[in-house]
Amino acid sequence: MLGVQTSEEEAVRRNGELERLLLRVGQGDRDAFAHLYGRTRGAVYALALSVLRDAHAAQDAAQDTFVRVWESAPAYRPQGSPMAWVLTIARNLARSRLRRDGRLVEMDEEAWNAIPAGAPGVSLEDRLLLQEALAGLEEEERSIILLHAVAGLKHRETARLLEKPLSTILSKYHRGLGKLRSLMKGESGR
Repeated sequence: MLGVQTSEEEAVRRNGELERLLLRVGQGDRDAFAHLYGRTRGAVYALALSVLRDAHAAQDAAQDTFVRVWESAPAYRPQGSPMAWVLTIARNLARSRLRRDGRLVEMDEEAWNAIPAGAPGVSLEDRLLLQEALAGLEEEERSIILLHAVAGLKHRETARLLEKPLSTILSKYHRGLGKLRSLMKGESGR
């Protein structure tokens, strides 16, 4: 079909856009920074939340991430995924906060459920169903699925960010998707 982009082409296009934005941010372009923020904030928050398991701490870490992105953008050099570069900053800041605070907080379901709430093009009914299904997943499965679905990371990038073997990421991703399908089929049968 003409005019229909494959997911691979879409990913390449998104990466190119993010890379151009990061290079402009490195030159002090505030408009580019606003666009970069708009395109990456959900993924940054999702990653911070997956590490910190506390909505308020994740919001703080996300804000700190964008301050660091602004400060570090002049040193950014295109290589690999620009989203992975931003998310690596988020992961490192979230882990530093965990070490600094010396505690692990249990994240409530409401915080996890808030992640897909802003997904564009999803009806309220579908969003509620998705949130309920996500709440039924194990923590790590949920993180992996959200990083792939919300952040658009490839499985290899997720493995690097979470410092897990690719085989573990793939296994947990597919197991989590299977659970999601089961949970959503059970919901639709009501």
